[in-house]
Amino acid sequence: MNMTSTAMNMTSTRVIALTGGIGSGKTEAAKQFALLGVPVVDTDVIARELTAAGKPLLAEMRRIFGAEFINASGELDRAKLRKHVFAHSAERLKLEALLHPAIYAAAIKQLHDNQLKLQPIYQILVVPLFFENNRYQSVADQVLLIDCSEQIQIERAMARSQLTAAEVTAMMAAQADRATRCDRADVIIENNTSLADLIAKINTIHKKFIKTCIVSK
Repeated sequence: MNMTSTAMNMTSTRVIALTGGIGSGKTEAAKQFALLGVPVVDTDVIARELTAAGKPLLAEMRRIFGAEFINASGELDRAKLRKHVFAHSAERLKLEALLHPAIYAAAIKQLHDNQLKLQPIYQILVVPLFFENNRYQSVADQVLLIDCSEQIQIERAMARSQLTAAEVTAMMAAQADRATRCDRADVIIENNTSLADLIAKINTIHKKFIKTCIVSK
């Protein structure tokens, strides 16, 4: 996609958006980049931080969706809310309208802070719904897709989050389809086999990103 990072005017640090469908292995991929010393800004992590107990955004979610989604300790029952919004599309849109602007602002701030403090060669921006959320299009210089078969997506998501196959399928239906993701990504890492294979591929692509970013400066 080779888009310019105009949102932050970060001319010396490239931003690689990391995305993929549910169960594709985005979290593990991001972890591996972090272990290689690459700054990682993860919008899922930001979302959890913004909706932690006592945060203003959680109070707003309670007002909009009801106290039934807040547990006894004052924390968001994420699993319950996730099931609710994926069963009711209008509710999911309400949640996205509330969360996405706040997450975007926090992500941009983290990227900017990393640029100033760390001056890395490149950064990873993890956005699960990159192709569905136009806010990030002008931020990424390249898009890295972690891809796997739909059957593996379902199996991994069920094992990780204790979801049913029907619930995972509903979540997949709310995301861009696999063909669209593959068509629009700049770089694709297939993650159909082992963790060792994924790590090897990330090590390889990391070296390529460094060379590309240095040349482009």
